[in-house]
Amino acid sequence: MNLIFKILQVCLAVVIFSSSSFANEVNLYSGRHYDSDEKLYAKFTAKTGIKVNVISGKGKALMQQIITEGNSSPADLFVTVDAGNLWKAQKEGLFQKITSNTVEEVVPKNLRGPNNEWVALAKRARIMYYNPRTVTAAELDGLTYEDLANPEWNGRVVIRKSSNMYNQSLVASLVANHGVDATEAWANGLVSNMARKPEGNDRAQIMAVANGEADIAVANSYYIALMLSGKKGTEQQEAANKVVPFFPGQDGRGTHINISGIGLLKGPNTNNAVQLIDFLLSEEAQNHIVNNSFEYPLRDGVNPHPLIAQFGTDFKQDQTPVSSYGEFNPDAVKLMERAGW
Repeated sequence: MNLIFKILQVCLAVVIFSSSSFANEVNLYSGRHYDSDEKLYAKFTAKTGIKVNVISGKGKALMQQIITEGNSSPADLFVTVDAGNLWKAQKEGLFQKITSNTVEEVVPKNLRGPNNEWVALAKRARIMYYNPRTVTAAELDGLTYEDLANPEWNGRVVIRKSSNMYNQSLVASLVANHGVDATEAWANGLVSNMARKPEGNDRAQIMAVANGEADIAVANSYYIALMLSGKKGTEQQEAANKVVPFFPGQDGRGTHINISGIGLLKGPNTNNAVQLIDFLLSEEAQNHIVNNSFEYPLRDGVNPHPLIAQFGTDFKQDQTPVSSYGEFNPDAVKLMERAGW
């Protein structure tokens, strides 16, 4: 059934793109799941006359689809979350270099892939959420990711499964900075400190802290704003008001940063694709992205959504190259498995 589904998906992509009445187009495979992105692409079309054809899906499935389509793939751009996914696509030889002055001006080097074949569109931080009734100021002072393996956090930590790409990239960044052995020792300590076996998504970890199942959680930054917005229901909104976000590592490397990003494929519409990348890095597009996704902008002068900005925007950010998340992903996955995460 999976094979049949993949074949049908490839055929659908070919039909959609080949039947387009727009000679001036760009074909985008997107693993981002924001309805607001469609409005953004419409703005690009209105400005340039270039039609944006979108195939949506999960990042891994889309990457496999591009590989399956081979040289006949109509895809020009691949959008996904997490730098590790973009690294994997680059290792498959799917991308080509992005030649763009806008990329050079707007995107820091640590938020680009090797040879500028993929770049960040927006940033997200993997932060902590604590229960202010059970976690003291002394415990928070100088707190790092590494500290969560210390004995004082025994039975107090929640974090999702090791199969989650966000966790894999966090651990890969630790490998990049500390090596495999030290990171594995840390993972063993973290697992022993977990309040429960990992379960649920990032919002479930925040809910666990709010409900008193744990004292501190690790989850992405934008989820607190999503929950506070009420878009996920009253229960999650109330839970979000019971926890406090915390940016770890402020006395050291800084808080772990990941990205939503875009890679330039070897498709038929390269010039149009680069124009779309440039547009997505413009002030107009950056404002649109962060005010709908609750992510952090790349461009100076653009402010995050107030629901996320209220917790601070000048926190110290880890400058570890995001490409290292893919480079050290195999080591991260193996050591997490050995730790029983």
